[in-house]
Amino acid sequence: MDTAPFTLEITQDAPAVFHAPSCSGSLDLRLGDCMEGMKTFPDGHFDLAIVDPPYGIGEDGGKFRGRKGQGHRVLPKKGWDKEPPPPEYFEELRRVSKHQIIWGGNYFPLPPSRCWLFWDKLMGGDFADGELAWTSLDRVVKKFTKCNKDHGHIHPTQKPVALYKWTLANFAAPGMRVLDTHMGSGSIAIAAHYAGIHLTAYEIDADYFHAAKARIARETSQAELFSPQNT
Repeated sequence: MDTAPFTLEITQDAPAVFHAPSCSGSLDLRLGDCMEGMKTFPDGHFDLAIVDPPYGIGEDGGKFRGRKGQGHRVLPKKGWDKEPPPPEYFEELRRVSKHQIIWGGNYFPLPPSRCWLFWDKLMGGDFADGELAWTSLDRVVKKFTKCNKDHGHIHPTQKPVALYKWTLANFAAPGMRVLDTHMGSGSIAIAAHYAGIHLTAYEIDADYFHAAKARIARETSQAELFSPQNT
């Protein structure tokens, strides 16, 4: 089968490379600060940014989330969700991307939008009914209804792959360049792999990054790691 590059960059000096089917997109996953990374791209480089930054509500671990038997567990509290990103983050995000989808948009001082996304979690009880994403798109409000059924959570605020598959199917197209500034568990990378999207994603926490790397390799069964420095 013909292959296209599936790139996983662990550091600036030591990239690791995957091979994936030619129908897939390319994944450029970077361990580092997204603010420094975005400075290296020209205006409007990305067709779309799909991001899930810290909301500033303390959901960075130390709590049991989900239902028993679904692989959920208490993850270490790391302190990264003490406050939302500064205004400079949103300014730089708008500079490097033509359009943006920002999860947790109701927590941030963003301009009015016609198109909001609502993820109905079907959770009930003491949990929130869902989450909202602000978008810069001139589209109607859209709702995704699905319970989070991903198993073996590796990140406290992990979103399901199905949510990102739905988002890409509705708001992106194969060949598009998409930016994710807070990769977390890597769910968006798994969805982008199969959607033919060229994804650039940043994760500043090394533990999350390497756990996401292993998950992406495991859940995209066609990908083959051949770089000896990352076995």
